[in-house]
Amino acid sequence: MSWLQSRILARSYARIVNLNRLSFVQASSVQPRRSLSTAEGTSAPTSAQVVIIGGGSIGCSMLYHLAKMGMRNVVLLEKDALTAGTTWHTAGLVWHLRPSDTDIVMLTYGWDLMKSLEAETGVSTGYIQNGGLFIANNEKRLLEYKQMQTLGKWFGIESSILSPAETKQLYPLMNVSDMAGALYSPTDGTIDPAGYCSALSRASAKMGGKTVLGCRVTGIETAEDEFGVRRIRKVRTNKGDIVTSCIVNASGVWAPSIGKLAGVSVPQVAMRHAYIVTERIEGIQNMPNTRDHDASVYLRLQGDALSVGGYEPNPIFIDEMPSDFAFSLYELDWDVFAFEIGGAVNRVPAIGQVGVKSTVCGPESFTPDGRPLLGEDPDLRGFYHASAYNSGGMMYSGGTARELARWIITGRPELDMFAFDVKRFRPGLAANSQWLRERSHETYAKHYSVHYHHDEPLAGRSLTRRSPLHSRLAAAGCVYQERHGFERPGWFHDRPAETADYRYYGYYGHTPHSDYEYERCLTMDYTFSAPEQEAALRRECRTCRSAGAVFDMSYFGKLMLTGPGSAEAVDYLFSADIRKPVGSTVYTCLLNERGGVEADLTVSVLEPGAQYYLAIGGAAALYVKHYLLKVMQDRGWLADNRCQLEDRSDDMTLISVQGPVSRQLLAGLVDGGEGFLSDSAFPFGQCRKAKVAGRPALMLRVSFVGELGWELHLANADAPAVYDAVMAAGKPLGVVNAGYRALDSLSCEKGYRHGHVDLRSDDTPLEAGLAFTCKLKLPDRPFIGREALERQRADGLRKRMICLTLDDAEPGKRLHGNELVLRDGQPVGFVRRAEQVYCLAGGDGDGVTMAYAYASRPDGEVVKPAWLKAGAYQVECMGERRPAKLHLRSPFDPENLRLQGRY
Repeated sequence: MSWLQSRILARSYARIVNLNRLSFVQASSVQPRRSLSTAEGTSAPTSAQVVIIGGGSIGCSMLYHLAKMGMRNVVLLEKDALTAGTTWHTAGLVWHLRPSDTDIVMLTYGWDLMKSLEAETGVSTGYIQNGGLFIANNEKRLLEYKQMQTLGKWFGIESSILSPAETKQLYPLMNVSDMAGALYSPTDGTIDPAGYCSALSRASAKMGGKTVLGCRVTGIETAEDEFGVRRIRKVRTNKGDIVTSCIVNASGVWAPSIGKLAGVSVPQVAMRHAYIVTERIEGIQNMPNTRDHDASVYLRLQGDALSVGGYEPNPIFIDEMPSDFAFSLYELDWDVFAFEIGGAVNRVPAIGQVGVKSTVCGPESFTPDGRPLLGEDPDLRGFYHASAYNSGGMMYSGGTARELARWIITGRPELDMFAFDVKRFRPGLAANSQWLRERSHETYAKHYSVHYHHDEPLAGRSLTRRSPLHSRLAAAGCVYQERHGFERPGWFHDRPAETADYRYYGYYGHTPHSDYEYERCLTMDYTFSAPEQEAALRRECRTCRSAGAVFDMSYFGKLMLTGPGSAEAVDYLFSADIRKPVGSTVYTCLLNERGGVEADLTVSVLEPGAQYYLAIGGAAALYVKHYLLKVMQDRGWLADNRCQLEDRSDDMTLISVQGPVSRQLLAGLVDGGEGFLSDSAFPFGQCRKAKVAGRPALMLRVSFVGELGWELHLANADAPAVYDAVMAAGKPLGVVNAGYRALDSLSCEKGYRHGHVDLRSDDTPLEAGLAFTCKLKLPDRPFIGREALERQRADGLRKRMICLTLDDAEPGKRLHGNELVLRDGQPVGFVRRAEQVYCLAGGDGDGVTMAYAYASRPDGEVVKPAWLKAGAYQVECMGERRPAKLHLRSPFDPENLRLQGRY
């Protein structure tokens, strides 16, 4: 039985009792408050710089931000009236705290905008700041809240952890008998959707933005340019055609229909999402909004009543959205909604003593990972996604619209938006309706679950991509992780733990799996302390350092850049000097114009000026591919076959053999033996074509764990035989299989950066300690971001990456990232990445915790190494401050002797 099913059954009797107590007399569907009319046009313009489709909170916010950033020929098209889709019936909750710095920055900006719009426009947004409570029914949930509170401190978000008694004092009507505590954020509140959108629309009109109501999009015309790149050309509507090169699809639940007109897949699913509004509750006035995540319910103050909603495990899917569904609702299914009622009555018993004044059941869009869809489509230039906000559109509208406006105008957002970018989904899965349905359901059903760092989905696992070694590793006990539609090795168990088909947690007529070993393995990580399988993780790491380990890294992206213009391309695209002899493998960064790191990767020179092989971390592979294509398209390098970029990711397997015995192991398998693998013949940072176990392979002498080792890049068909030979040769040497959990720990221990975790698009190589990857000493060599790096180098760094180590005096509370970092008692940053490491000198037993953060001075001045060294450091972990030792780089093998095979 699954954890979710167990939780539901355990509360079923209480829910039935509470549902019977609640009165439903005089219940009715709520009526919309329509937004104010502005100077909307009756006809569409014949041309526009940007056409925004959809007049909800996202579309209105896009129009406002594009106009505010200087665009004057921007038009918003709405097929009915503003807010007529899903915006009008939103609960309008505004929260501040999230387990992500990017989210907090966007939510804070949106909050400021909501408060300031009335002064700017004279239109009330209906913003009410009555505060927010997060209820913890157990200690694990309270630890999660403490983690969010800690990160919020860095951004100045006022909050406090309350005891049950303090919660009762703040909210007298609340039952606190079963609580462990609460997180209180006094600056949270609510917004009126009609007032908010009216204010945005009025402000946009003053700045030249145009809104056309009653304008239905009937077609989207695209065409290939002279370089074969498909681009937006025209939007067809019932009020005339609009010539444009840019569309923002902000049409909410209708986004897939708009995408279809352009030949674009939009990976979102529509579901019915509901809440009820109670009759008057005496004493509820001025109470904070409340989320009881463990009961899957929220309580929103609505005058002298409450709106009650949440996330049930069996939401109703909407297979087809009618195009004329304006200011409309569905009839509430009380059998489904009953899931929320029991938790609400338990938390505020007065709810059970009043009737229901109205019901709201409308359509909402959800994605497979609970994140919105933003950014330019990878296959259609000029088509921007801005949809599927997973019922959080109101609070995210301001922040995401500002970033997307920057994206459109400057080519890049300012914040790191990798987690929001539509390119995070593999094209095959984005168009797979079964995968979308399964993953979106599980994300919805677990929306209010405790978010553990190493949780994995059960849904969609039968549809993901697998390496040719999958069955062999599964038989060896591999517990897989799913990342971006790929099954990669996580860690190795003492028995097989394969994934199975998705059973929707026993709903929709499905029977849950019994004795599901994979699901049981996941529960080992449902902790904020040491996981149950730590012995296995420690064994993989220490065996890699003492003997050797084999990693299936086929998840990596593998691109081949060829053609007569490829030398010019790699020179400009990458920060490092790629003008190297054949056989060189160069670690480099791919930057944006602001000098931020879009990705780090290796480039191997197979034929100077003609053929380069790119190996990229799997999470960034598609992102990098489309970034490269976009730059190459804009510079004309793809014309006349001057350059070709071939994606070999699905065709090749990557087997990494690492550790002190790796040379001895491979010497018996590679032609040329140990002489071929010697330091003189095959030094670090080189690649060679070879035969391994009689099969052709490209060998790279590189390491992501800091050991002597080689990567074997070979055809899928040859991979099983090579893997078998490697494991047979490694067995007498003590070599083991290892997964990405060990890879994460070992790379952290060595000080290697992780893309889009501690190395993001808002971090520069100089700040990250990667100046060696930049050819700044070669004055005649332009590359993307060079000017920004030169300015930063001249001005000085306002933040620098630091390494911190902590002992395990508090083993029950491990670091996972987002913890506050203090220097001499003052906040200077927050942890980007933290791992338990097992091989650092003095790291006996369960090892030590190592963390990486960017430190900034409280006074905003330049951060210099001397200032960093002069301070005493602490890390605040779940409300407790722990001493930490500073390192400007990892203390593990600082001279890189192990990479050279010198043990």
